[in-house]
Amino acid sequence: MEQEKLVLLLDVGPSMHGVLSEVEKLCSMLVEKKLIFSKYDELGVVVFGTEESKNDLTTEVGGYQNITVLQDIKVVNGDLVDTLQKLPRGRVDGDWQNAIQAASFSAYCCIVGSLTSVVLDAIVVGMDMLIKKYKDLHKGKKRLCLITNAIHPIKDSFEGSKEDQVMTIAEQMAAQGMKIESIVVRGRLSRDANKGVMDENDHLLSIFSKKTRTRIVYVDTPTSLLGALKTRRVTPVTVFRGHLELSPQMKIKVWVYKKTQEEKFPTLKKYSEKAAASNKLATHQVKVSYEYKSVDGSSTSVIPPEQRIKGYRYGPQVVPISTAEWDAVKFKPEKGIKVLGFTDASKIKRHCYMKDVYLFIAEPGNTRATLAVSAIARAMKEMNAVAILRCVWRQGQQNVVVGVLTPNISQNYKIVGFYLFSLHLSLEFPDSFYFNVLPFAEDVREYQFPSFNSFPASWQPNDQQQKAADELVQMLDLAPSGKEALLPEFTPNPVLERFYRHLELKAKQPDAAVPPLDETLKNIVEPDPELVAENKSVFDALHRHFELRQNPKLKKSSRQWYQEKQSGSNAHVSSGQAVNSIENQPPVKIEKIGDLTPVQDFEAMMSQRDNPEWVEKAIKELREKILALLIHSDEGDKYQKAVECVAALRKGCILEQEPGPYNDLMHHIRQYCEEKGIKSLPQLLASRDLTLISKSEAEDSDVTAEEARSFFVKMEPKPDV
Repeated sequence: MEQEKLVLLLDVGPSMHGVLSEVEKLCSMLVEKKLIFSKYDELGVVVFGTEESKNDLTTEVGGYQNITVLQDIKVVNGDLVDTLQKLPRGRVDGDWQNAIQAASFSAYCCIVGSLTSVVLDAIVVGMDMLIKKYKDLHKGKKRLCLITNAIHPIKDSFEGSKEDQVMTIAEQMAAQGMKIESIVVRGRLSRDANKGVMDENDHLLSIFSKKTRTRIVYVDTPTSLLGALKTRRVTPVTVFRGHLELSPQMKIKVWVYKKTQEEKFPTLKKYSEKAAASNKLATHQVKVSYEYKSVDGSSTSVIPPEQRIKGYRYGPQVVPISTAEWDAVKFKPEKGIKVLGFTDASKIKRHCYMKDVYLFIAEPGNTRATLAVSAIARAMKEMNAVAILRCVWRQGQQNVVVGVLTPNISQNYKIVGFYLFSLHLSLEFPDSFYFNVLPFAEDVREYQFPSFNSFPASWQPNDQQQKAADELVQMLDLAPSGKEALLPEFTPNPVLERFYRHLELKAKQPDAAVPPLDETLKNIVEPDPELVAENKSVFDALHRHFELRQNPKLKKSSRQWYQEKQSGSNAHVSSGQAVNSIENQPPVKIEKIGDLTPVQDFEAMMSQRDNPEWVEKAIKELREKILALLIHSDEGDKYQKAVECVAALRKGCILEQEPGPYNDLMHHIRQYCEEKGIKSLPQLLASRDLTLISKSEAEDSDVTAEEARSFFVKMEPKPDV
């Protein structure tokens, strides 16, 4: 990650007072993350719209009023966080043009005395700070960040038009290797503003964006403002450079980058307090080392690394496998990207995408590759097709990635001429592809939920209940009018944001308690109060049609039931204390169906969702338990218990949409009863309506309702011999 030289240009005028608290959070969060991830970055702070003026250009050449340098450029530290959390409230309307102009002394040399806009002046002050500090060094790493609402008019300059003045500053910034990023806060603040003024300001800001190749971000809520400034800037690194192979005869040179990446918690390292406080060179790092010793004989000498070998358990034995043997059997695919084929885009569902998104671009500077990528991308877009790729990013990679390639057509990529067998295109914004990883068969997790049709009629929702539920779901839409409420690119991760704020608080106050959730973050994790208030009738309708009652019959596992029995027999512990002690204990995981309460154990195993294998294991063990009860039954003494287990198994298989194991068991029971001439067990099963699971109850079943009803009728036990 490259070290960044950043100057914040903050509008603190009266029209920005309503969002300055959010600006403080945003900027302090920027510094907090830099302290963790980029502690050598340097940052300065300039505010405009203040009554006083405090900057070098005011002293040196005059002018540049209402601009204050809160913090000179220096390495980020904890004091800078305190500075940004207490921004001044200015009394002068912030003119963004003066802010930009104040950023560079070189730009000032060209336009001094001709501009009267506070924002442009502030930009020149910021540029001046960067030039004086770094001169011609660190080109491409110097950045300005302007935060304003840009709703106030810019005064005319004495020389040339406003566009000419902005163009002059932008060109000077580009020559100095500087970039400027603009965050424009509108929303409620701009309801009474002049639209013509805002349009003019937006046009002038776009000149900076084009000249310095940066973005303009428009935000209208405190939440979107919190996610507008990218607090971590990671230099893109290619994942792959090579050929995209469509066939052995047709290959295109491409570069592959990561388009998105999950932001994770910072790595927390162990800290040692053993070093003396006076030792300023102490790193306080904790290093862990391991020693391997033989347990055979009396020798306790340490075994050197060259004499060690990994062992893997195979039953009761440990099988040693050397590194050379592992390398011999490892799967070693060759590096490369191959197109397996094309398919219609509608066949690839969005929910199948896995992991991060990758960006495929033609090799920079390679015109033929750019033309080829553009031709294929546009043809795929026209045919609504996607490509299926097999990717091995690097040599020696042990796995193969299969994914879908989607065309990304640039809006600014214009065809300027046609020639035989070729196209001449504007190459400033070339076409590209997005790549998403697809799951293999073992990666797919299908959660099949049972239909309401499998439940009794008394459990079925009526028309009024269905309508109330539909209205509730429609009301919770994040984009009811086509404008999404929580845009992904402007919505920060609330868990990470709270973690960084708490970390900064604990650094200053080690004994500080966890602070309450910030109001801005509440807008992300909690329902919008305005939305709830506007749709109060929807909630009222839901309450009218659905009656919520507490279920007094709480299911308990066999172990919990046993603990309650034990606590009830203790004369020294009251029943209330026993219940409380059980409630405070963590839930007990059932790993095997026992003989005492097989039904309760089965239900407990089915409810364990930390591993999908629990369902399969529970069904298999209860099936074996039922067969064991039948085989070891003495004159039918265990039939009743077996029937209870069959009922539980049938219910569980319907809920999980797994009819196969249950129906196979029922066929086995019928065959067993016919061979043994047993009549009482089929009668018990028929009285409980424990027939086969039909297709109406589970989609995967191949049994019709008629076959299920006539299942016991077909059972004709053989007469006793």
